[in-house]
Amino acid sequence: MTDMKSTECPVLCLGEALIDVIKRAGNVEEKVGGSVFNVACGIASLGHSTSLASWWGEDERGKSLEEKLASAGVSVVPGSSKAAKTPIANAQIDDNGQATYSFELEWQVPPLPKASSLSHLHTGSFAATLTPGASAVIKAVKAMSAGGTVSYDPNVRPSLMGSPEEVRPRIEELISLADLVKASDEDIAWLYGKDTPIETVLHKWKDLGPGLIVATRGPWASYALCANDRDMLAVDPLNIKVKDTVGAGDSFMAGLISGLLDAGLLGSAEAKQRLRQARLSDIQGALHRATITSGITVSKVGAYGPTQAEVAEILAADPTL
Repeated sequence: MTDMKSTECPVLCLGEALIDVIKRAGNVEEKVGGSVFNVACGIASLGHSTSLASWWGEDERGKSLEEKLASAGVSVVPGSSKAAKTPIANAQIDDNGQATYSFELEWQVPPLPKASSLSHLHTGSFAATLTPGASAVIKAVKAMSAGGTVSYDPNVRPSLMGSPEEVRPRIEELISLADLVKASDEDIAWLYGKDTPIETVLHKWKDLGPGLIVATRGPWASYALCANDRDMLAVDPLNIKVKDTVGAGDSFMAGLISGLLDAGLLGSAEAKQRLRQARLSDIQGALHRATITSGITVSKVGAYGPTQAEVAEILAADPTL
């Protein structure tokens, strides 16, 4: 089931694009990245018309971002390259492949296309909370939620967001406006305390209004909770050798958005209502696509957006996924 609007109008990803300076065992490597940038590339690689509104510089690093976007098939919202310089995320990779981050950046929002010209808006991470751009993000989310669909990933960055107490009201406001929310277990622990059960937080967020909430849990099963279903679904990750976790959550998000768009559960006002009436069986295919895309990503170094063909190959090898 697919709406005309979701096939004709692009998905807009609104948020950061930056350079990941990856430090691992004494080696330093630069790769294009950023949570929302990665999601945009992932959605486009899975066959959806996608644009990105962001904030980078007209420098060599900015050119590398633009080259990657072009190769992935992502269009750029005009004005996105007006920053003084391209942002940097310093990613320190430990022996287990886990990444910790520090940042050098500023965040503003270029002029955005009208919500009526879009099928879906995705945003998240510090773009939704860091001034001065955050006020433009919340304005865009409100406009889009009135006639289309919105997805949101808090993707917390403590070094940029302040304390949990400071940022939690804004995050919960965005959750209340979103149709789809995805967060990691680490995000939830930082926001509500490590002793607060994930299930408690998901039910709290469900009461705020989204149609679907998903919590990823690294090597453990992801949890999914529908607005119209009392039960929670657990989806196991792929059994795959992990090279690093850079971009894994973003790849999961891209796969999930793609799957829900193809199922007619995102992309229009009608899809918004269908998502709120959906049961876990209706969203299981999208969750499996997300699991596959993130599994492919962690099998490679750095953020990587799998293609439709790669996902199909995994499914062909194991139709039970």
